[in-house]
Amino acid sequence: MRPLKCARSAGTLPARLLMTDAARVAEPATDIARLKPGDAVIVRDYSRLERAAHARALKRLCRQRRLLLLVAGDAQLARAIGADGLHLPEGQVAAPGWRRFKRSGWLVTAAAHSGAAIARAFTHGADAVLVSPVFPTASHPRGRALGVCRFARLARASRLPVYALGGISAATLRQLSGLPIAGIAGISGVAGIRLPRRNPRRNPMRR
Repeated sequence: MRPLKCARSAGTLPARLLMTDAARVAEPATDIARLKPGDAVIVRDYSRLERAAHARALKRLCRQRRLLLLVAGDAQLARAIGADGLHLPEGQVAAPGWRRFKRSGWLVTAAAHSGAAIARAFTHGADAVLVSPVFPTASHPRGRALGVCRFARLARASRLPVYALGGISAATLRQLSGLPIAGIAGISGVAGIRLPRRNPRRNPMRR
């Protein structure tokens, strides 16, 4: 299968991706208020009642703050609410259904936990991958973290821009200094992290 063309270059990607999770952060408005214009919110909360209404409310809030809004795992909902893009769980990347609802200009991100998953995301037209878990994380306490060395190998080999996800804090981010990552992602904490300036040809992370 020939790779599908990606819609965005690394330089146009958000620096921070805030992922909603009602089990850990019941009301994301506080964290959203700390994001910078151009950052993005990914609506997860798959089992939430009235998920569509919740996504629409977050879309209005994001528009007010000049943020992008992506819907996770439901391309039809993303299209219906006028979202700015779609986030694909790793198992949905190769499924053909989501492309029927894709709008021109969407940002499509994909979850990835391995080099093979990153390659699949590239082949099926994702714009960027969220590689995880980089560090131990409260959301998956029994999951084995990639660690800095393995994450570094994946990021350097990736043909797509890479976001670091899992256990990201100001302290752990310093351990990723110099790696070619587009930005950071997380359920909580990422909104307040100050990102270093970097040479965009080496590392597209920005403030």
